[in-house]
Amino acid sequence: MPRNASVFALRALAGAALLASAACAPIVGANGFQVIDAAPADVVAGTDTKATVLARLGSPSTTSTFEKDQVWYYISQVTEKYTFRRPEVTQRSVTEITFAEGSDQVAAVRTLSLADGEGVSMDGAETPTRGRRLTVLEQLLGNVGRGQLPRTEDDVPGQRRPD
Repeated sequence: MPRNASVFALRALAGAALLASAACAPIVGANGFQVIDAAPADVVAGTDTKATVLARLGSPSTTSTFEKDQVWYYISQVTEKYTFRRPEVTQRSVTEITFAEGSDQVAAVRTLSLADGEGVSMDGAETPTRGRRLTVLEQLLGNVGRGQLPRTEDDVPGQRRPD
C-alpha cells in the first residue's frame, strides 16, 4: 500500500471519528429570563421595592393570576436535545418575589429549582354535556327540509336570514 493512501485513510478515519463525536454533543438552549447584571436571588426582602426590582431585573416573566401586583415570577430554564430525542430540561430556576399588601416593599423572595417541580398528569375523563344525543340518522337527516327561504327585496346580500 502506498504511503499516500495510508495517510489519506488515516485522515479519513480521524475525520469520521470527529464527525461521530460531534453528533453525540447535545444542542443546548437557554429559555426565559437571562441573568445579565443582577440575579433575581439578589433581591433583598425589606429593602428593595418594585422600582428597584424593575430597575435591576426588568419586567417579570409573568405575574400571579390572582394577585397581579403582589407576586412576580422570573423564570428561566436550560434544555438539552440530542439528535433524535425530545428536548430535556436540565436546569430550571423560578424566583418568586412577593410584595407586601398595600405597599411596594418586597416581603419575600423564594427561589425554586427543577427538583422542586411536580409532574402533572392529564386526566382522560370527559365532562358530560347537557342536551340530548343525536342518533346517526338524526344527524344525517336533520337538515332535510331546512332549505333557504326565497330572497326578498329586504334581504341584505351576504347575510343569513333568521330561521
